[in-house]
Amino acid sequence: MECNLVTIMHSAARAVMLVALLAPIPVFGAEEDAKTAVATDQSDDLAAIREQSTAFETAFNQGDAAAISALWTTDGQYVDDAGRSFTGRKEIEAAYADLFKQHSGSKIQIAIDSLRLLSSDAALEEGRALTSPTAGGEPGFSAYSAVHVKVDGKWLMASVRDHWVAVPSAHHNVSDLEWLIGKWTAEEYGNRVESDCRWIANKSFVERTYTTIAPGGAKVSGVQIIGWSPVHGCMQSWNFSADGGHAVGLWTPIEGGFMAEMRGVTGGGVPTQSVNTLTKLDENAYVWQSTARSIGGAALPDTDEVIIKRQTSQP
Repeated sequence: MECNLVTIMHSAARAVMLVALLAPIPVFGAEEDAKTAVATDQSDDLAAIREQSTAFETAFNQGDAAAISALWTTDGQYVDDAGRSFTGRKEIEAAYADLFKQHSGSKIQIAIDSLRLLSSDAALEEGRALTSPTAGGEPGFSAYSAVHVKVDGKWLMASVRDHWVAVPSAHHNVSDLEWLIGKWTAEEYGNRVESDCRWIANKSFVERTYTTIAPGGAKVSGVQIIGWSPVHGCMQSWNFSADGGHAVGLWTPIEGGFMAEMRGVTGGGVPTQSVNTLTKLDENAYVWQSTARSIGGAALPDTDEVIIKRQTSQP
């Protein structure tokens, strides 16, 4: 929802974790039917809000300030990343008209990171916006939050706030995680996990490839990319499994390691979430555990703590 162009540097990366493999749990009965009906209504509302976000992007890229202001409520408020406040469609239209005059031809890309209903007629959206100038200069990167309200059956923006994103250097983000680079193994209940962590993109990101080997020999593999999120101002991981499942984790430093709040979907599209922790024991071992796990809204038990050990060279 960018109104000011901000110059940034792209950077990245740190942290590594093991990924819990969640098995689907079936849910039956009338309660599930009721949940499905509610979910359908919510899905329609969320889809309408996403369409509004697309309409904003289209209007911005066409330089149409009037179309942009029409997406707000009559008394809506916009606060740009410089802290300037614009209230009402007239002021908001003038703000964007001035932007398009100063930066003619600029384009925007919007990525929604979070969208949830607060009530039947209110919703909160959070995401990021990348604004690209047409001639020279670096793209501007901002995070935004938007409150949507339903007025006469139509979703409109009531309040939008942009935040300038400052990006730390790549070296600053990754230098203290050098010890994670290498090959690691773990065993639990006959299952063996082998992983290999290495630098990619000029040491801006860590790539972790892993294979889980079951007692019967069946293998499941996947890949994880760990980098710095300039939007959230923290480490972030992106996980991809062979069955098409994927997840995103936001990392928070804790004593001796990190905690990651994971959200994703299975290959079949069932939502999953968990809180994973990584605690360093020494240069050659760390502890991993997954808690607060669920799949499709059904709770799963916490995993045991698993000790991950560095592979030693064979003579």
